[in-house]
Amino acid sequence: MKNKSLILLVSAAIILVVGCEKKTTINETAAVSSAGSEVKMDGELPSKESIPALFDEMDFQQATQCYLWGLPIVAFAEWQQIHYKTFNASSNDLVFYNSYNDRLGILTGNATTPYIMSFIDLKANGPTVIEMPAGHTAGGLGDFWQREQAVIGEMGPDKGKGGKYLLVPPTMKDFKPAGYYIVPCATVNMFFGFRALDPDPKVTETLVKQVKIYPYDKRANPTPTKVVSPPAGKKWYGIQPTGIAYWERLHAILQDEPVEERDRFFMAWLRNLGIEKGKPFAPDEHQKKILIAAAAKGQQMAMANSFNKRFADVKHWPDKKWDYVMIIKDPSQHADNYDEFFERTSYFYEAVTYSKAMITKTPNVGQAYLGSYFDNNGNWLDGAKNYTLNIPANPPAVNFWSITIYDSATRCLIDNDQKNADLSSRKDLIKNTDGSIDLYFGPKAPAGKEKNWVQTIPGKHWFTYMRFYGPTAAYFDKSWKMDDIKEVK
Repeated sequence: MKNKSLILLVSAAIILVVGCEKKTTINETAAVSSAGSEVKMDGELPSKESIPALFDEMDFQQATQCYLWGLPIVAFAEWQQIHYKTFNASSNDLVFYNSYNDRLGILTGNATTPYIMSFIDLKANGPTVIEMPAGHTAGGLGDFWQREQAVIGEMGPDKGKGGKYLLVPPTMKDFKPAGYYIVPCATVNMFFGFRALDPDPKVTETLVKQVKIYPYDKRANPTPTKVVSPPAGKKWYGIQPTGIAYWERLHAILQDEPVEERDRFFMAWLRNLGIEKGKPFAPDEHQKKILIAAAAKGQQMAMANSFNKRFADVKHWPDKKWDYVMIIKDPSQHADNYDEFFERTSYFYEAVTYSKAMITKTPNVGQAYLGSYFDNNGNWLDGAKNYTLNIPANPPAVNFWSITIYDSATRCLIDNDQKNADLSSRKDLIKNTDGSIDLYFGPKAPAGKEKNWVQTIPGKHWFTYMRFYGPTAAYFDKSWKMDDIKEVK
C-alpha cells in the first residue's frame, strides 16, 4: 500500500487530476483524495490499509507548502554558496557583476546597470562593519528571508554622503557602539547589495574599490576587502535548485538561522520529512521520494502563482497585461491579520531582493517595475514567435527606462547568441516620428530594426520586466499608457 500511494503521489506531481462530477462524502465506501489516490473507508472511518496513503498525502501536501515557504531563503542560500565556492569570494568580499555574462545567473537581474553584492556571515564574523563611500548609489541590506533591514546610499541615512554601518547579529540586539548606523539583523546570514547609478563606468569602479567590509573586532587593522568578478566562461545560476538539492540547501541554511514564531508550524511539517534543526539531513528512501515529488509540484505551483498572478489589483492598467512585479505591500512581509505568504512566494520565485525604494509612491525617486508574461491574446510569450511592443513618447522616468527579457525556466537573463537581453533609453534606439519607439522580440531581427531587437530562443518561453528609474507623476496617475506585447504573424 505504501509503495502504491507513493506512485500516486509522484504521478500527482506531474499530472493534474480532474475530479468526477459525482460528489462523494466521508461516509461513502470510497473517497478520492486531492492527490488522486483512492481512500477506502471502513464505514465512517478510513480503512486500516488506507492509513499509510493518507499519511503520505499529508506529508506530500505539507512538503509542497514548505517548498513555497522556503523559496526566499533557499534562493539566497544557493547564491551565497555560488559566491563562496564558485567565485571564491569570502564573507567580507564584494562581487562585481559588470558585464552581460556576469549577470546571466541572477534571478531577473537588470541588464542595464552593474551590481555590487556580498553575502555576510555574522556567525563567522560577529558584528560586521560596512564602510560606504560618498557617491551616487542605491542599495541596502536584507536578511535571508529577503526582508529589507536597512537602506544604504542616497535613500538611506547617509544620504549618499557615505558612512559606517554596523550589522548586529540577532543574539546581540543591545550592541550599539557610537559612530555607526546600527542595523539590528533578523538572521545570521545577510545580503548586502548596491548599484552605482552614475553612467560613467570609471566612476563606478573607483567607488566600488572604496567600499570596506570587516568584522567589528578587526576594525583597528581590517583585512582589505577584495573585489571579485564571476569567472569568465563558467556557467552558474544563483537560483533555487530542483529535486532533493532544494531540501538539502533548505536544511543547511536552517541550521544557522533562528526560528521565528510565524515559522514554527512549517518546522513541524519538515520534521516528518527528515529536516530538523540540530540533526543531519538523512531522509530515508520513502521520505526522499515524497520530497522530490513535492519539489516538482511545488515548482509548478510557484510558476502559476508568479506568472499568472491572481491577486487583487495586480494590473497597472486594468485593460492591459502588465502586472505589478512588487506585490508585497511592505518589506516586512506583514499585512493586517496575516503574513504575505502567497505574495512573498510569487515575487521570490522569480526575483531576489526587495526594498521600499522598489515600491516608491513618490514621483521622481526610486524605481517602478511592471512585468508581462502574456501577449495581447493571453498566450504565453513563445521564443519561436515574433512580437512587437510600442513604447509611447515620453516614458515616465526621470533617469531612464529599460525592458529586459528573461528565460521563463531559469528566470534569469535570456542567454541568446546576440548576447543582449535588454533595450533601454540608454541605448541608441530607432525612434518613430511621433517620438514613440517600436521594439521587436523574436528569433531573427526584422530588417533594418536590429538596434530595437532582442533575440529570443525557439523552444523556450520568456517574460519581461519594464523598469522606470525615477518614475514620474505620469506613471502614478496612469496618464502615460503602454500597449500589450503583440505577436507579428
